[in-house]
Amino acid sequence: RGQFQYEPLHPPLARVAAALGPFLDGRTSQGQPDMWQEGLAILGKGEQYDRTLALARLGILPFFWIACAVVYCWGRRYFGKPVAALAVLIFSMLPPVLAHAGLATTDMALTALVGAAFLAAVTWCEQPDLPRVLCLGVISGLAVLAKFSAMAFLPVSLLASGLVYVLIERPAATVLAAQLLARLPGVALAAVTALLVIWAGYRFSFGAVPFTSLPLPFPELFAGVKQLVDHNRVGAPAYLLGQHNAQGWWYYYFVVLAVKTPLSVLLLIAVGMFPALGFRCRGWWLAPVFSFSILVFCLSSHINLGVRHILPVYLGFSMIAAQAASSLLEIGCRHRAARWLAVGLLLELVVSSALAHPDYLAYFNPLVGAHPERILVDSDLDWGQDFKRLAARLQKLGAQNLTFTPCMTTNPAAIGLPPLTPNDFLHPAPGWNAVRITQLELFAADVRVSHPGLRLWPDVIPPGERVGKGLLLWYFPESLPLAPAGLPVAHVYCQ
Repeated sequence: RGQFQYEPLHPPLARVAAALGPFLDGRTSQGQPDMWQEGLAILGKGEQYDRTLALARLGILPFFWIACAVVYCWGRRYFGKPVAALAVLIFSMLPPVLAHAGLATTDMALTALVGAAFLAAVTWCEQPDLPRVLCLGVISGLAVLAKFSAMAFLPVSLLASGLVYVLIERPAATVLAAQLLARLPGVALAAVTALLVIWAGYRFSFGAVPFTSLPLPFPELFAGVKQLVDHNRVGAPAYLLGQHNAQGWWYYYFVVLAVKTPLSVLLLIAVGMFPALGFRCRGWWLAPVFSFSILVFCLSSHINLGVRHILPVYLGFSMIAAQAASSLLEIGCRHRAARWLAVGLLLELVVSSALAHPDYLAYFNPLVGAHPERILVDSDLDWGQDFKRLAARLQKLGAQNLTFTPCMTTNPAAIGLPPLTPNDFLHPAPGWNAVRITQLELFAADVRVSHPGLRLWPDVIPPGERVGKGLLLWYFPESLPLAPAGLPVAHVYCQ
C-alpha cells in the first residue's frame, strides 16, 4: 500500500526483498488489518502456498551471496586468496548459515550487511577517500534497514576494533589524534549518507516520533527502536537446558554456539586463536574482535531466541577457522599429522553439513545426543518445518482427523493435513494427536504453571513416533481411561 504500518519492530529492507517475488507474481495486499492475518492471506492466495513461499525465500538468497562475498574479500585482503577460499567454504557449509539463508526472515540480510559495513569501515580507515566513505555510508544505511541489531553490532565491533588497534599498534597520542581529526569529516559524510539511505528506505516519510512532538524524518524507525527497547526490557519466553525464563540467561549464546556449530569448526576456531596471539600480519585481529564483540554484547540481551540472533559472528569465526586450517596445512609440509588433521576437519564439516540436509534449521552437533529438545527448541529445532512430513505420514496411516495446534498455517488442507482440533495438554483426544516440541517445551509452560503438581500427558506418555525433527505423534483408542473427577487423563497413565 506504500505505507509502513503493520509492525515497526523490523525495518523494511529484508521484508521488501522477501515480498518482491510474490508481488511480481501477482500477490498483492489482501486488506487485512492485522499483520499476521495479512501475511497468511498473501501466502494462501490462490492456494499456491508453496510457490509464494518459495518466491519469498528466493528474495533472501542474494544476501547469502553477499555474505559469502564479504567473507572472501575480507579473507583475501588480510590473509590471501587460499585462506579466503577456505573461509568461504567453511561459512557456506555451516548448517545455521544455510538454514537462515533459505528462510524469509531478516537474519541473513543483517549478517551480510553488517559484515559488509564493518569491512567498508575498516578499508576506509586504512585508505580514506571519497568513494570509500560514500560506500560506507550506503552500506551502513542498508544494514540498519535490514535489522535494528545493526545499530548495536556495527558500533560495538568498530569501537572494539579501535581499542584493540590502539593496544596492539600503540600509536603515539599525537599521531592518533591527528588520524582521528583527519577522518572526522569522512565520518560526518558517511553518517549523512547513511541517514539519507535510511530515509529513502522509509520512502521519505515525515511525522511525529515517541519522544517529542516535533515531526522528524522516518518516524517508523523511532517507533521500531522504541518497540525493540520495550521488547528487550520485558523479555521473551525462552528455553535453555530444560529451564524457562522470560529474561534469558547471560550464558545462553555460549551454549547455542557450542551445540549449533559443527565440532570441526569449533576445534579450528580454538586452534586459530592460539597463533593469533603471536601473529602479526596486517589485520589479523579483526576477525576475532568482530565476532567476539558482537557475542559479548548479546550476553546482556533479554531476547534469547536462537542462533539466528548472533548469526553475523560466523563471518569472523569462518575467517579464524580458515586461518587455522591454512596454518595446519603449512605445518603439514614438515609434520604430516597436521596436514591430515586439517583435511579431516574440513571433510567432517562437509560431511556433517551434507548429512544435515535438508534439516539445517534443526542441526545440532554430536555433543547434544539424541534429544536436542533438552537443550534448545524454537527456531533452533522446531519452527513448524515438519508439517508436510506430518501430512504425508497421516495420509499413509489413513487418518481422517487430527488433534493438533499448528504454529500458523493458512489452510491445513492445502498442505495435506486432515481437519484439526486444538490440543488439550491435560486430556488427550481419541484418535491421532500431534504435538510440536517447541509448543510442548516452551509454550505449554503456562499450562504447567496453572496446574501445579499435575503432569501433562505428553510428558508421561511416550509418543508412538517422531515425525521429522520437531513433531511427536500419538494414537489413542476411542475409549480412553476414565480419570477421577478433576484429574486429567495423564494422571491415570502416571499411575
